Amino acid sequence: MSTSHVIQPDLAAKPPSKFSRPTHMVMLALMAVLVAACGKSANPQGAAGAPPPAEVGVVTVSLGDVGLVTELPGRLEASRVAQVRARAAGILQKRLFREGSDVKSGQSLFTIDSAPYAAVVASAVAGQARAEANVAQTKVLAERYKTLVEVNAVSKQEYANAVAAQKQAEADVAVAKASVQTANINLGYAAVTAPISGRIGRALVTEGALVGQGEATPLAVVQQINPMYVNFTQSAAEVMKLRSAMAAGQFKRAGADAASVRLVLEDGTEYAKPGRLLFSDLTVDATTGQITLRAEIPNPAGELLPGLYVRVRLEQARASDAVTLPQQAVTRTAQGDSVMVVGEDGKVSSRPIKIDSAKGNQWVVLSGLKAGDKVMVDGFQKLQPGATVKPVPWQPQGSKPAAAASAAAK
Repeated sequence: MSTSHVIQPDLAAKPPSKFSRPTHMVMLALMAVLVAACGKSANPQGAAGAPPPAEVGVVTVSLGDVGLVTELPGRLEASRVAQVRARAAGILQKRLFREGSDVKSGQSLFTIDSAPYAAVVASAVAGQARAEANVAQTKVLAERYKTLVEVNAVSKQEYANAVAAQKQAEADVAVAKASVQTANINLGYAAVTAPISGRIGRALVTEGALVGQGEATPLAVVQQINPMYVNFTQSAAEVMKLRSAMAAGQFKRAGADAASVRLVLEDGTEYAKPGRLLFSDLTVDATTGQITLRAEIPNPAGELLPGLYVRVRLEQARASDAVTLPQQAVTRTAQGDSVMVVGEDGKVSSRPIKIDSAKGNQWVVLSGLKAGDKVMVDGFQKLQPGATVKPVPWQPQGSKPAAAASAAAK
């Protein structure tokens, strides 16, 4: 009978494995710790899993005096316009200015043939000399007759005639002097000068033309463009409403002397120098219901030109305890205007407001808000029903990249 043998491994003869049981248990524990850490980093909200409040841009309300600006269409015109005309008849000999340049009052612009007028002056001077000689003769005769009449050598009638002749000769001298003065004035008209200071346009006649024959021929136009006038119209109903509000104390005047005026040019840019309102017409146009207004605008560099169409921003009054808000913060519906206000608890609620007018890209709010209110400007797409938001200061779109770059630099 054969006997089977079971061969037992000689554990003592081999070295222990590097993955022994105690070491294996330690590695499992480390892996569990790593898995737990990864789970926490992947779920930063904690066990509850609630998302953080959404950030929305807000502006904090600060009440104060706000100008009520009305934008109206207008047209520029020169403050003074003078036509240069030929007051002396004759041939135009020379033009003495450069077209489109600035001229001074009294500056010579044209010369007209003056020979005929110089001859008239010479004739008038000769007539004055003759009259003065006649005065000398009659004066001597009158003085002689005065001595003779005292001794009855001549009659009193002859003496009276001599005295009358002397006075007539003196009158003739006065007439001759007036004729000389008139002749010199007409001679002066041959040299055409600028009636006012300003900018002169193109010449309306050329050398060699016969001017002033029968009527005063237009030669050129001089316009004073500093300052400029801007004429515009405003609805009579708006004017009366504004006056009633100021009388009731709701608004106050924009300035002690005149309302502030700003011009917006055709390219949308605002003219740098402000103007002032000069007057409002007393008559309402029967066909349009508009009142004509005029403002004065400084134009030292000559940038503004007569006839140019502009937009006039007129600040006639100022509202007390008002605020300006970006237009994107206001919701306008048929039921009224409203904004979203963030409360102290982070909850958002709708608030009705009263708007007067626009000022640039902002609305002027007269009522509905108080100082310290946080009005939501952007982040509306992040709102959820009953959600809490985190208000952060709102920045215009142009300033956000700069702010982000500054934060990245830090």
